[in-house]
Amino acid sequence: MARQHERRTIHVDGEWREAVSGTTRDIIDPADARPFAVVAEGDEKDTDLAVEAARRAFDEGDWPRTPVAERAALLRRVADLLVRDREELGLLESRDAGKTVEEGRVDIDCVADAFRYFADLVAAEAPGRVVDAGSPDIHSVVVHEPVGVCALITPWNYPLLQASWKIAPALAAGNTFVVKPSEITPLTTVALLDLLTEAGLPSGVANIVTGPGHTVGARLAEHPDVDLVSFTGGLVSGVKVAQAAAVSVKKVALELGGKNPNVVFADACATDEGFDTAVDQALNAAFIHSGQVCSAGSRLIVEESVRERFVAELARRAARIRLGRGTDDGVECGPLVSEQQRAKVESYVASALAEGAALRTGGKRPEHLAEGYFYEPTVLEHCHREMKVVREEVFGPVLTVETFRTEDEAVALANDTEYGLAGAVWTADAGRARRVAGRLRHGTVWINDFHPYLPQAEWGGFGKSGVGRELGPAGLAEYRESKHVYQNLAPKPVRWFAG
Repeated sequence: MARQHERRTIHVDGEWREAVSGTTRDIIDPADARPFAVVAEGDEKDTDLAVEAARRAFDEGDWPRTPVAERAALLRRVADLLVRDREELGLLESRDAGKTVEEGRVDIDCVADAFRYFADLVAAEAPGRVVDAGSPDIHSVVVHEPVGVCALITPWNYPLLQASWKIAPALAAGNTFVVKPSEITPLTTVALLDLLTEAGLPSGVANIVTGPGHTVGARLAEHPDVDLVSFTGGLVSGVKVAQAAAVSVKKVALELGGKNPNVVFADACATDEGFDTAVDQALNAAFIHSGQVCSAGSRLIVEESVRERFVAELARRAARIRLGRGTDDGVECGPLVSEQQRAKVESYVASALAEGAALRTGGKRPEHLAEGYFYEPTVLEHCHREMKVVREEVFGPVLTVETFRTEDEAVALANDTEYGLAGAVWTADAGRARRVAGRLRHGTVWINDFHPYLPQAEWGGFGKSGVGRELGPAGLAEYRESKHVYQNLAPKPVRWFAG
């Protein structure tokens, strides 16, 4: 689908273009390290043109004033088109990001769900919130209006899914936007722009600039004609976005990852079924998409009395995870997204071993997959909070193991992080489950589960995991401004001044 736009992947004011500079970038298949597509490499000039188009479409176009029912209907048409193209888009996502094709298909299903959710949300809303002013002569109402031109900067690990979490509510609220996908994995976002056009979105409302963060992303964050910037990515880049946006005092929403605890109490493993489930879910938490997930359960915090049995079984199963190209039958885990990312993971494992961690499995490149950016699922035991691998987000297939003896100690360990995106607690004690979930300082807490999310429930984190929320009613509110309209039905002189 995206190959029809090869070299012309910048979409401005309804038109596909090459970069102003003519520069291009090869898109690399992480399974074999070979290029398989070419995209335009935009820069500040392309970004300014895109923002100009979005500004004009917002200030002069019809979309912000389009009735809510019509906006919702368009979002539903987009969802239907995503379902139609599910297989093609899922394959493209698999090849671009390295994940299994089944993960790619599930991603597309979730993208369609996001568009439907925000369509239903705005369609069901009352036109405004009436405020009782205490007088029959006063009509007071709070209404919501689109914030304006939105800059949407998305990550490489879930390219289309993360884009949909921003694009769907932005459009539902009546905004225009410029989206900058990751320069590593832009192809499905490029394809989505075609679907938006096919669904009937007016020219200029949706614009895309493919290019690097230090040019395109930086310009979007600082641009005076951008009213909101929504960024999902790493902490260092997120801080730069916030600093650049502060100059023009634009709205900012940041999702900056996490270092997520998966707390397992011994009573969750008291039965064979409970033990099997907790181990299985710990694998899913840590190794889905090779651990390249902002909410990955990369910190296993297990009760000391079951540690040895739990870690031994976990390591045994991790060593049996089938690696390979995501489109091949039987593959359970694909490569890392780039050589740079694999080198980063290797450096974290090396530092952990130097600091005293014990390697239970993995810790190297698989010999039979020499061409791509593969790395074995890795379990590191005897870890502690002072280790770099425990403190910082690795974003790879690396699971660290810490232990506790008391509930208080478990909570203290789980909260001992600068991040606060997500966490989980495993226990057969319902009272303990509620207590621990209530004490965890994380934006999402799972009890006896890991990873599911709902488009109708807010997603975001505490601490350095970011500011603002995506999904749910609060995710829509990010893309709106509240306006209080106060109408006096019987005006008369105030006589404040003698006159």
